Amino acid sequence: MSMGPTAMGDRVLAKVAVRILPFLALLYFVNYLDRVNIGFAAPNGLNEELGLTATAFGFASGIFFLGYLLLEVPSNLALHRFGARRWLARIMISWGVVATAMAFVPNATTLVVLRFLLGVAEAGFFPGIILYLTYWFPAAQRAKAVALFMVAVPVSSAIGSTVSSLLITHGDGVFGLSGWRFMFLVEGVPAILLAFVTWFYLTDRPERAGWLAEDERRWLAGELEAERRAKEAEHHWPLRKALLHPRILGLAFVYFAIAYGLYALGFFLPTIIAGFGEQFGTKLTVPQAGLVTAVPYVVAAAVMVFWARHGDRVDERKWHVALPMLLGGCAIPVALHLGNPYAAMAAVTVCAVGVCCALPTFWALPSDFLSGTAAAGGIALINSLGNTSGFAAPYITGWLRDVTGSQRAGLWLVGACLVGGALLALALGDKPRSGGASVR
Repeated sequence: MSMGPTAMGDRVLAKVAVRILPFLALLYFVNYLDRVNIGFAAPNGLNEELGLTATAFGFASGIFFLGYLLLEVPSNLALHRFGARRWLARIMISWGVVATAMAFVPNATTLVVLRFLLGVAEAGFFPGIILYLTYWFPAAQRAKAVALFMVAVPVSSAIGSTVSSLLITHGDGVFGLSGWRFMFLVEGVPAILLAFVTWFYLTDRPERAGWLAEDERRWLAGELEAERRAKEAEHHWPLRKALLHPRILGLAFVYFAIAYGLYALGFFLPTIIAGFGEQFGTKLTVPQAGLVTAVPYVVAAAVMVFWARHGDRVDERKWHVALPMLLGGCAIPVALHLGNPYAAMAAVTVCAVGVCCALPTFWALPSDFLSGTAAAGGIALINSLGNTSGFAAPYITGWLRDVTGSQRAGLWLVGACLVGGALLALALGDKPRSGGASVR
């Protein structure tokens, strides 16, 4: 394979990046915001109006991931078979309808049902895009590509916190809805509209890319095919092995730990900041709280792309996953033990940077040895099992808040998960041997 930098390669990959990554990041921005905007609604009327305790809110937030878990693998296999543009458009219409319906929940039971259905509707979206990127970017450039796509996570948390706060504040009473209901309504519609754009804008494979010249299509398809053949010769992983092998389960736990930190922050950071008033005497308006919530994610967005690019350049994965996890795991438990809100936010920011930096390089690990249907199934299974943390993190964090009367126990558990996941990432190494053992 000639995967080193060439004039042709640089030109083609630049075109692909400009064409695909900003649009995928936009889709994920909308996706992630619809997934976590319940965290902004909770301290701004949802919990009070529906009578939710912290435990009940955590359950409603987390049950999304049980629906997600059920259909993740079959959804990704369907995307591999039918093509990304059709399948992603179908997913987006489904989740957009459910996300919009969240504006009209009459009680806690309906909220739980709709959150579960939202998970069912979104199943396959994220692993589908991770799989889709393997169709367009060689392994040497993949972590950076995933980072540029996944920058939507901190950006959606940063911009989304401000937008959601403004919608809650200024939408109160519009159409006779509470502010948090108006937020759900407005933020659910873009998924439906973008579904139609996705159908016509995305291209399934390089061979069909009319926006590339013929020699560019031929070069990219040839490079990716050569990489696929070499990967299959070194690591023969059929679908069954990808769904049952202990290494896949190990990677799923590493991702569980990363996602545990991400969702604990995503769902409870607005509530933590709202609690600064009681803890430190800090008084913030809803828009001000939204801006404060954005700070950790703005910093994380800047650092994660640099970190993924560095991992690609030095061709190293495990330490680029483990080090930020260790950093985040050590930072988050002390956040609420500090004596002022500035120090607490600094610790939360360090944790957000650690979690976000681990994410893109992590997804280079399975795609370095899985291909074809094995990649479709294995990536989906890792994401599916790992995202059970999306249920566990908000539910356990909320339960510990109710039991102890403090956020501290929940944040110590977040730190322990991140540290444990980092140690496992180091134990697994970068790639399996052909027989399944780690090479590094």
